[in-house]
Amino acid sequence: MQVNGTAYRTVWMEDADPAHVHIIDQRALPHRLVTMRLPSVDEVATAIREMYVRGAGCIGATAGYGMYLAARAANHATFAADLARAAQQLIATRPTAVNLAWAVQRQQHAMQAGHTPAEKIAIAHGTARAIADEDAAFCRQIGEHGLALIRAIAARKPAGQPVNILTHCNAGWLAFVDYGSATAPIYAAHDAGIPVHVWVDETRPRNQGASLTAWELASHGVPCHLIVDNAGGHLMQHGLVDLVLVGTDRTTVTGDVANKIGTYLKALAAADNGVPFYVAVPSSSIDWQMTDGLAEIPIEERDPEEVLTVHGWQDGREAAVRIAPPHVPAGNYGFDITPRRLITGLLTERGLCRAERAAILALFPDTYAAAIRPPS
Repeated sequence: MQVNGTAYRTVWMEDADPAHVHIIDQRALPHRLVTMRLPSVDEVATAIREMYVRGAGCIGATAGYGMYLAARAANHATFAADLARAAQQLIATRPTAVNLAWAVQRQQHAMQAGHTPAEKIAIAHGTARAIADEDAAFCRQIGEHGLALIRAIAARKPAGQPVNILTHCNAGWLAFVDYGSATAPIYAAHDAGIPVHVWVDETRPRNQGASLTAWELASHGVPCHLIVDNAGGHLMQHGLVDLVLVGTDRTTVTGDVANKIGTYLKALAAADNGVPFYVAVPSSSIDWQMTDGLAEIPIEERDPEEVLTVHGWQDGREAAVRIAPPHVPAGNYGFDITPRRLITGLLTERGLCRAERAAILALFPDTYAAAIRPPS
């Protein structure tokens, strides 16, 4: 994506600097665009755990590069053990997003083809780049398929009236390597000249909608309004939302969706008001082993301070402000589960399908077969 005329990905490696992974430090947005160099798997793990990077695809790609850095640093005499420890370290950072474990395990499997540490390091480097490139390609394809969906809605509206889309949290290019999942169709429609307007949830407690999605859309010139998290139902009741389009951190093979806390409530409001509710899901975010989202998907519980304070920009500097009385405890659940019965459809890199096992497997028979095949 373009930021002030400069093309960026969220995570990348420069050919002239193979010892570092580069990231956009998303904690500084929207007030400053800051990039960082990560020299080790330890710093990659910190970046994922402390949300310098966040979003399913971005986490997965960053973890893929982290495994490459771990391979570079591994002792040749204890190479396998060092890589196993690095894998456990990375997977433990964020439990909900399936892309994280998927990328780490893909690296482990790929490196088995190498006979020497040097060969394994070279394979890890190539695999990390492939994970990142595929993530960007999948999101671009989601945008192409979603464009048709938005175009069809626009055709039913009076000429010149925008398609009003409500989204939740940040499933934009900052959450992936490029393009984004839920935002990819929005960018594609805007670039095609279709009038669109986005309602952006603030997304407490970390305000990714306010700080990231709104920044992205404004940078691209897409009309949008920031709203409080609880305004979505009101907008739907008054006919001001044509569709809800969200992302996912993990989707079961049966179509249940884990996404940022509050997504379930948007799905309930959409169902009550007859508003279509779509989930943009690259296949890398599908968990081919899980069948019951509510029972099986782990829900991350984060530091209560994220709920008790807000971060912003005051007098030219970043500041944290406490919004609750002293000594009041807080619960901080990072995600919730939207059951498949509330989902109109899943928007994938291979097209649109119903949120049910048979439809998902019809689109991805090869991916499913590979995922459930026992390791050799």
